[in-house]
Parts: sequence; C-alpha cells; structure tokens
Amino acid sequence: MRRILIIEDDQVIVEVEKDYLEASGFQVELATSGDLGLKKALEEDYDLIILDLMLPQTDGFEICRQVRIKKNIPILMVSAKKEEIDKIRGLGLGADDYMTKPFSVGELVARVKAHLARYDRLMTDNQMRQIDEVQIRGIRIDKLSRKVYVNETEVQFTSKEFDLLLFLTIHPNRVFSKDELFEKIWGLDSMGDNATVTVFIGKLREKIETDPSKPQYIETIWGVGYRFNV
Repeated sequence: MRRILIIEDDQVIVEVEKDYLEASGFQVELATSGDLGLKKALEEDYDLIILDLMLPQTDGFEICRQVRIKKNIPILMVSAKKEEIDKIRGLGLGADDYMTKPFSVGELVARVKAHLARYDRLMTDNQMRQIDEVQIRGIRIDKLSRKVYVNETEVQFTSKEFDLLLFLTIHPNRVFSKDELFEKIWGLDSMGDNATVTVFIGKLREKIETDPSKPQYIETIWGVGYRFNV
C-alpha cells in the first residue's frame, strides 16, 4: 500500500483528503504543523507528500527545500495563495505540482495517482539504465550501444576489445586465467592461442589506463592471470 503524508493545518480539509485517498487504496498519515510534518517527512518513508504552504511553525517552502535535499519522492504543493510568484517559488524549490485552493478532491486524487505513476516509470527507467550500463570509477560502458567512456570521453574499441573489457568489468575483483578469458571471449573453436589474451589486455590498458605501465584497473596476477580492480 502506497504511503502518503499530508501536511495541512486545516482539520476539515485534511480529513476530506484523507477519506478520499484511503477510499482509493492509499495509506495516509497526517501532520498538522510544519515542524511535525518536516520531522515525519525526513525520518519516515513515504511515496508522496501533499504539502500546504501556510503552516504554523515551519512553512511549506522550507519543508519542501529540506525534503528535496534528501529525497526525490513526489511533492504536491497546495495553497490558498494564488500569486504566480508563489507557484514559481514552490516549483523552483522542487515541488512536482502546485494546486490552488479551493480544488476538487477528486482532482487531487487523480494528480496523486498520476505523479506516483510517473515516479514509478522514472525509477524503472533508472533501474533499466543501471542494468544496461557498467560504471567502475572513471569507466562507463553502455552495453546497448557498445560504447565505452573513460572519464566521460568516448574511446573507440574493436568488437573483441569491447567484449573482453565488458567481461572483466562485470566480474570485478575476480582473477581469470588466460585460458579462461580466451575461452569466454574467443570460444573453444577459435584459431590461435591464449597469447592473444596478453595482446588484447595490452590494448585495453593503452585505452583505459592513465599509465599503462602502472595499471590501476587491469592487474596482472603473476602465474595466474588478470583481475579488474574496482
């Protein structure tokens, strides 16, 4: 059940909002002062915050500012203040939406659902990007486009160079023998021998290491093989 925090000092408004949101399947918690609302918002986990601007003690602008420093959950700001400058200020502090009182509670619920759905999509996209990318210190590998960036500068790799680098980076801190790497990248039926691995390790170092003679990423484990250090 999605948790929503309502920070609102008008008891009538807060009870109506609470009833409508709970009827829509949300778990709702209330805070009727700015100080309490800020404390709950920072210390507890919520999926969305409905935040009034004009509150006793800490106002909505300050609550929004402090919450946004630590959390990226949706913040829906509501206020009786109709001036455009207040809306601009609220959105500038990181609010995702601004509703002017009076408003339809049905519209509020619809906006809550829309913002939660949008947040879910963004989180899913971020997770997918993390799956499709490997990042280790100054190296970023985009698996889909097969591009490699060293300190955010794109560096060109051949197909096998890319395959070898990717394999090593998705198995960090693990030592692989030349035979193992040759089998994984070139295959059992490939022509050649594991000396090929030595040549390609040298090529990788030239492209990703600041000083290839003193490698920081691809370490030689003498008598064993190679390891990619994180």
